[in-house]
Amino acid sequence: MNYIEGLRREIKQYYKILSKEFPEFLYDYINTREMQRINGSSIVCGTDWTSLYNNKFYYTNLEHSIGVALIIWNFTKDKKQTLAGLFHDIATPAFKHCIDFMNGDYTNQESTEAKTEDIIKNSKEIMNLLEHDGIKLEEVVDYHIYPIADNDTPKLSADRLEYTFMNGIFFEEVWDLEIIKKIYDNIEVLTNEEGIHELGFKNIEIAEEFVKRASKIWPKWIDSKDKLTMQFIADTVRKMNEYSLLKIEDLYRYSEKEIIEKINNSGIKEIEIAFKKFQEATQMYEGNEYVQDKYCISIESKRRYIDPLVKCKNEVKRIKDISNQANQDIERYLKFKTEKYAYFDFNF
Repeated sequence: MNYIEGLRREIKQYYKILSKEFPEFLYDYINTREMQRINGSSIVCGTDWTSLYNNKFYYTNLEHSIGVALIIWNFTKDKKQTLAGLFHDIATPAFKHCIDFMNGDYTNQESTEAKTEDIIKNSKEIMNLLEHDGIKLEEVVDYHIYPIADNDTPKLSADRLEYTFMNGIFFEEVWDLEIIKKIYDNIEVLTNEEGIHELGFKNIEIAEEFVKRASKIWPKWIDSKDKLTMQFIADTVRKMNEYSLLKIEDLYRYSEKEIIEKINNSGIKEIEIAFKKFQEATQMYEGNEYVQDKYCISIESKRRYIDPLVKCKNEVKRIKDISNQANQDIERYLKFKTEKYAYFDFNF
């Protein structure tokens, strides 16, 4: 069965908003073993596995990657850029950025991207498809070279737009597909202050609505609950590795569900008890003092937000510079701070 046909109805409708046509050449790439692997991990970094969260459904890195590819195709009709977008998370391990936390990469969250070229290069399936399409490896292994696909915060790119859209559906509900369509239909390719192409808005009102709604999601990605969840999973994976129960390569071999089963059946009481408490937790705590004998952490995390371009008469401006409402929404987020420590009411 075609992978797309098996997706939930809401996601298929969403894809049709992102691109009226589904480019045929993507199907073979999506069906490769390397792309199907990331169907076993979610974009929200382990939050699916604790009762602290009530995510509407499990949205995978493969679904996200297809969404990114469709946005790029919609605005560029360029195969190379579209494939670079599709491949951008091909090196993502289980639990995604939790593993960046494990590597100490809290603020950039890019430590796991290094394997992208090797994974593509070592895939016979993908390399044969690229050769058939007349595309070179170096043209698809780094989506950072295509500004429509990716750019620096707070600019708007396909990647940043896609995960913001879908997080606003299943993670922190701020819009529905009808609102997404209204916002998306107002986006076009503009030229930014650096003379580089960037996605932006045709009018101020839609840009303001996008920022107003999206700014309700942004704090959820850096609040104490999120950081605590990600660090706990990172430390659990590290401890499983120390006991030789989980190799780093296993994060690229098994789905999150399979790894959770390994954790819950590790045979190490310390790990099993703590992880069960983590899964059942409905409350966490925070404060400005370190708490002894509890799982207590203090870290900073990457700030993700968007200050999009918008057409203003005959000029292109950042919405923050021409809208008081958008400026307030963005500033409120930039001033958002958590307390120094976050902790669970158990030790690990």
